[in-house]
Amino acid sequence: MSAKIVAVCISENKGERKQPVERGELLPYHGLAGDAHAGPWHRQISLLAQESVEKMLAAGLDVGPGAFAENITTSGIDLMSLKLGTRLRIGSALLEITQIGKECHSHCEIHRLTGDCVMPREGVFAVVIEGGMLKAGDGITVIEAE
Repeated sequence: MSAKIVAVCISENKGERKQPVERGELLPYHGLAGDAHAGPWHRQISLLAQESVEKMLAAGLDVGPGAFAENITTSGIDLMSLKLGTRLRIGSALLEITQIGKECHSHCEIHRLTGDCVMPREGVFAVVIEGGMLKAGDGITVIEAE
């Protein structure tokens, strides 16, 4: 199975579920246009595998793309095996992995709504090197870190 985008998601505020959108614009060194997490820092874009979401579904949680505040829900790529500095070509955009996992915000709104948050354990974060438009179905190519 080839790696691809399942959903592109944004939210107006940090710490809340993101909502899938039809298309998203990645802005260089900023992030996803219209998203609360965009800006000049190392976690401009968050990615979580659909396979991680499905684990939470199997555990009985009512979740889907964006439920864990991820910008890009992926499939067919082992995000946790990526190394810092790995680049991802997603559609016409280029991302660089800057962080694997994260510290939990002591039971944020997502944890309260879903009962668990897989993002600290299985999410990855990136900066936008080259911008571009994204949509569900776009392919993802891994460019190994040097």
